[in-house]
Amino acid sequence: MLSAVETASNRPNDKPGDVSGHVPLRPAVEALPPYVPGARPDPGARVWKLSSNENPYGPLPSVVKAIADAALDTNRYPDMYASELVAALAAHVGVAPEQVVVGNGSVAVLAHLLAAVVDAGDEVVFPWRSFEAYPIAVAVAGGRSVMVPLAEGGRLDLPAMAAAVTPRTRVVLVCTPNNPTGPVVHAAELEELLAAVPTNVMVVVDEAYLEFVRDPEAPDGVDLLRRYPNVVLLRTLSKAYGLAGLRVGYAVAAPRLADGIRAVSTPFGVSHVAQQAALASLLPAAQAELMERVEALVAERARVVAALREQGWDLPESHANFVWFPLGDSTTERAAGARAAGVLVRPFAGDGLRVSIGEVEANDAFLEVAKSWR
Repeated sequence: MLSAVETASNRPNDKPGDVSGHVPLRPAVEALPPYVPGARPDPGARVWKLSSNENPYGPLPSVVKAIADAALDTNRYPDMYASELVAALAAHVGVAPEQVVVGNGSVAVLAHLLAAVVDAGDEVVFPWRSFEAYPIAVAVAGGRSVMVPLAEGGRLDLPAMAAAVTPRTRVVLVCTPNNPTGPVVHAAELEELLAAVPTNVMVVVDEAYLEFVRDPEAPDGVDLLRRYPNVVLLRTLSKAYGLAGLRVGYAVAAPRLADGIRAVSTPFGVSHVAQQAALASLLPAAQAELMERVEALVAERARVVAALREQGWDLPESHANFVWFPLGDSTTERAAGARAAGVLVRPFAGDGLRVSIGEVEANDAFLEVAKSWR
């Protein structure tokens, strides 16, 4: 007599050794678009990696020491609520600790806040094209994505987003600066959106690239948070602070919303090593040095954009650590050409290319590639 496993493995259409073929996945999971990370160099390849919006500078020596010291406690569970880090972030932002929730990168925090407020069939409004994780996170939460096309110049069309809100809408996602196009939302237009959206709809202001913004019309997220209790700020230490490999993101929200996000968060979601690295990065001396690096990247962004415009490119105004090329159907071909020339960029098939600001040598290499496209 065959065992249950043997019987299952011999059913028609099953792959050899696959006994899971008849376990149904949720339809939303079956239909998920894959998250496509930035291309990585092949082993041994000599290429510049401008595909993932990473900070090109390594951690500060003081942060490396904190990482090494924390590694000695890897046999212990981390502080589940990252209490010391939460207090440091609250002081940094200027809010109460009970308003801060940390997670395994801002993507994880996004998933947690959606889990806290979205029921099956609820709507989440967001711009498109925008952060690639949005439709994935919404589908996993059981929600329905309402994608609002971008306006001219890669900008968010906030009036259209406000018009897309219905009684089933639970969340509106505002990515500023918008990833992957780069423009920042202006304070006046965000105020108009908040005035139009019902107060029972959460408005998430995703500020992953906040530190790179130099537009005087950009909103003050903390001020908005104080005046609109339905606003949640989403931030990260991956970009400006150079901790992409350790995954530290956080939300800032009204205490009741923060409690709800915290309640559905992954237990022990931020490792002890990550917590200690983040704490070391938030110390005044370290933070001053890190912001000097950000200023250097902003200056390098300006140099790259000026050079590209001299080549004849008409690009959206970026306030992030990347630039956007709206190349349409030629996107994939151009990305392949850049890779062949030794530069990895991030293609979004049919839409355009996102190119991170990296080392001066990497940026110079890409400028040569861009010149060849004219």
